Amino acid sequence: METITLTHDNLENEHICCAIASDKDVQVKSKKEWLKEQLDRGLIFTKMNVRGKCFIEYIPIENAWVPVKGKDMMYIDCLWVSGQYQGKGYAKELLEDCKKRSLELGKKGLIIISSQKKKGFLMDYKFLVKHGFYSVDVWNEIYELMFLPLTQDYQEPHFNVQPIKEEGLVLYYTSQCPFNAKYTQVLKEYCDQQKIPLKLKHILTCEQAQNAPTPLTTYSLFYNKVFITREVLNARKFEKIWGQIYEED
Repeated sequence: METITLTHDNLENEHICCAIASDKDVQVKSKKEWLKEQLDRGLIFTKMNVRGKCFIEYIPIENAWVPVKGKDMMYIDCLWVSGQYQGKGYAKELLEDCKKRSLELGKKGLIIISSQKKKGFLMDYKFLVKHGFYSVDVWNEIYELMFLPLTQDYQEPHFNVQPIKEEGLVLYYTSQCPFNAKYTQVLKEYCDQQKIPLKLKHILTCEQAQNAPTPLTTYSLFYNKVFITREVLNARKFEKIWGQIYEED
């Protein structure tokens, strides 16, 4: 199948896979604005020529929106193949294309976050191990920094997560995930109605992300400095989680 790599010339006309909606949708607009800036910082977004979730997005580690230390590597933000496109070798094809381009750009390895416990929106751990990745660091006892060397002369990357300083209910997020444009406000409105104090920490630069208290900068909810979830929440899902927190607190 034909692949398409986003550029400034075709970005506005291409479907960006993870938010199937009108181009006027706030979620699509938010993601495309973020992409415009990151394309100038070396981000590569390649997709199969379909209207569905079948793409890979990666960026040089120096410009990645994560607190990870490494040199001359590519950080994979997302490798997502789902629905009818699974089981056809597309994930392998996208990963192989990423490896080829990364080597051409002088990169020494690939990095991605995964988990042995199945988590939504994370690439399958077994798939990564099958294709040569191995774990080099762990955060919060669950999330693992997976590394695939591309050359012989490399130093393994590692997390560089900063201690969280904020008490109470705090949400850190970026515009990398299009769903945040809608659902962070849904969550804030619900918390305001229920008089639940919520602090929104919108990470606006990669420098802020590289000094964040979480490697899951796209979306990380904390309560009293304890990590709660990386799942983008609607009001109903948050209500269930908050009920559990309130009982334990």
